[in-house]
Amino acid sequence: MAGAPISELNAGLVTFKDELAADSLAMKRVEVAVITFGPVKVESGFHTAPNFFPPHLQGGGDTPIGAAIKQGLNMIKQRKEEYRANGIAYYRPWIFLFTDGAPTDEWQSAAALVREGETNRSFAFFAVGVQDANMNFLKQIAVREPLKASRSQVP
Repeated sequence: MAGAPISELNAGLVTFKDELAADSLAMKRVEVAVITFGPVKVESGFHTAPNFFPPHLQGGGDTPIGAAIKQGLNMIKQRKEEYRANGIAYYRPWIFLFTDGAPTDEWQSAAALVREGETNRSFAFFAVGVQDANMNFLKQIAVREPLKASRSQVP
């Protein structure tokens, strides 16, 4: 992701933060983590909404979407285990995948994990295509119809 798509994504992260800040209930309940891919990297571990500051993302070369999804699912699993160990109730996590392309790695096993997690109600997974994203690919990963983002729609 580079050029206009990464600019839109960065603008969307700022808008997302602003929308969280405007919602007092979300400020109490939402935690945000950010994983980038190309290579897969945890840009921001889990932070409560007031402590989330959108990172400025830069595009990379490859698009290892499968590995990034698996990293995100592992982070969610660990976070839920921390909550359980401390007797903290939690809501079903939401996972958002934003991409402007298609994967450059093995993604089928990640897609199977997404379908399994959705079936078990472990999380809700949303795929969002930015610019020229391969929407047919996103349909193969997500249970829900993928969203097509534009500058006016990015959260």
